[in-house]
Amino acid sequence: MSDVNKTVQKWHASFRKATDFDSWGQLVEAIDEYQILARQLQKEVQATNSTGFSEEQKKTLGKIATCLEMRGASLQCNNQTKEEFKLEDLKKLETIITNILTFNKEFPFDVQPVPSRKILAPGEEENLELEEEDAAVGHGSADVFSPRAPGTLLPRLPSEPGMTLLTIKIEKIGLKDAGQCIDPYITFTVKDANGVDLNPAQDTPVASRKEDTYIHFNVDVEVQKHVERLPKGAAIFFEFKHYKPKKRFTSTKCFAFMEMDEIKPGPIVIELYKKPTDYKRKKLQLLTKKPLYLHLHQTLHKDS
Repeated sequence: MSDVNKTVQKWHASFRKATDFDSWGQLVEAIDEYQILARQLQKEVQATNSTGFSEEQKKTLGKIATCLEMRGASLQCNNQTKEEFKLEDLKKLETIITNILTFNKEFPFDVQPVPSRKILAPGEEENLELEEEDAAVGHGSADVFSPRAPGTLLPRLPSEPGMTLLTIKIEKIGLKDAGQCIDPYITFTVKDANGVDLNPAQDTPVASRKEDTYIHFNVDVEVQKHVERLPKGAAIFFEFKHYKPKKRFTSTKCFAFMEMDEIKPGPIVIELYKKPTDYKRKKLQLLTKKPLYLHLHQTLHKDS
């Protein structure tokens, strides 16, 4: 069997896994699988070397990735009556994936491939040539960012008697070159002491505006685990990412984290550290000596 056929088989297995989770009502797992497969397809679409797929086939793969992201976004919406992309519609794509090498019909949905941008895993961009940091500072103009995909934020978990849920509002981040950041957003993760995920990763939408040395988000993120169930040594991570047009990829610029003893209602300001993200918190280097931080506000919800 050729490498291309093996790749298609792998995608098909991932697609079945995701739609199975979806049909079983395991929505968090389904969203995760949809996002993973969408990224795999996008990576294939953006590959510049010969991969065995024609440009037309890549275009179809890009449209499938868009549909996967749309279904994932639909699952994150509490109000199911407003569902944008139904599971039964998504399942129509299964035969297209399995027959991608011979598919020559019109795509069944009027969608466009996701714009061609590399999305790298945290730390992956460290292997690429480092781009010089532009130390230019914004000059006070309150610029509004162009609209982008609405992020991958998840709804609050159902309440349980005696258990506490945590909402963290990401208010703003202070950066000396805030005015130079394109399409900035924050990836939110919860890790144990060994850096293993305890929750699905969540991406905020692109920041709402920038002003002076601040980029404003004003977005609520729901921690997908009750506070009492977070293990000792766990931490909540915030990775600030932005798009580099010269290199056509999204890069992690810096990160911040909160430890368990910092969970308390009200505002909190936390320090920023240099990339790559150190989930084990062993070799931390402050991003800057300037008084620039990540500004958050915590709300605890307890069902008595």
